[in-house]
Amino acid sequence: MFDFSDADLKSALQRSLKATAIAGVVIAVVLAIAFGWQTGVLLLVGAAVSVTGIWEWQRLVAFINARLDNQRPSAGAGRVVAMFILRLILAGAALYLSLKYLNGSVYALIGGLGLAVLVLTTEAVRLIRS
Repeated sequence: MFDFSDADLKSALQRSLKATAIAGVVIAVVLAIAFGWQTGVLLLVGAAVSVTGIWEWQRLVAFINARLDNQRPSAGAGRVVAMFILRLILAGAALYLSLKYLNGSVYALIGGLGLAVLVLTTEAVRLIRS
């Protein structure tokens, strides 16, 4: 039904990564002007967590694909898992600190976190339609 290769997945994730980063910065600037710098920073923190999530999924997909193709992955399993856990800890710390010290809108933070879902869904629909 679908002719979807590993290269297609890699390019889709790369486009989603760029689109999420660009949308996060643009929306953060608009919110900072409209509602104050703290709200803009909260959206930027959420968008940064979203971008790092997509980046981490790229690494996990590359690792799994290398294993499935019986190739040597660029990084060992321990390193991939350690980086995944480290990113989760750092994302949690960034979310905690931004909520604790910034008095902006929590909805902006949630919007930044949901930005990756929106961009990935848009990319999936685009791929299905083509």
